[in-house]
Amino acid sequence: METEIERIKNETLAVMREYYKVVQPGPGQILVVGCSTSEVRGARIGTEGSLEVAEAILDSLRNEMYRWEGFLAVQCCEHLNRALVVERELMEAYNLEQVCVQPVEHAGGALAAQAMQDFVDPVVVEAIAAHGGIDIGATLIGMHLKKVAVPLRLQQKTIGQATVTAAWTRPKLIGGSRAVYK
Repeated sequence: METEIERIKNETLAVMREYYKVVQPGPGQILVVGCSTSEVRGARIGTEGSLEVAEAILDSLRNEMYRWEGFLAVQCCEHLNRALVVERELMEAYNLEQVCVQPVEHAGGALAAQAMQDFVDPVVVEAIAAHGGIDIGATLIGMHLKKVAVPLRLQQKTIGQATVTAAWTRPKLIGGSRAVYK
C-alpha cells in the first residue's frame, strides 16, 4: 500500500513528466516552483508546513530537472517577499543578484527551507524571469514568469490536497495586423 509521502512523490513526478511532455523545455531553462506544503496536507496555506512533505516534493522536482538539464527556482513564501532559492550556478548564469536571508519552515516555507539544505550551493535571489512554472497550492508564482505566460491545463490537477496550476511562456507578439508570426 502506498504511503502518503509516496503518493505525493508520485503525483509530483506525474505533474513534472506531463509538463515536460507538453512544454518540452530546453536545457538551461528555468522552472519556478511555488508550494504550500500546508495545502498539500489539506490545511490552509501557511498553517501546517511540513519538511517531510517538502523533501518528497523536492526530491521528485530535482530528479526530473536533472533529466531536463534545466534550472529549478524554489519560491519562498510571502514572509520573504517570494524570494527564490536557486543554485549559485543559476544565479551566475543569469546574472541575478543575491540577497541575504535564510528561509526556514515558518518564514520562507518548508520547500524553500528544504531547498536550502538539499541544493549543492544554494543562494537566495529576489526575483527571476523563469521560462515556466508550477504552482502547488496557490502560492502566486506569476511575478517570476517571463512575459507572456500561457496557462497549462494538466491531467494531474493536485498534489496531495493542493491544486496545481502550471504555465509556460512564449515571446511577445508584436507588429500589428501586417506582422507575420511563425
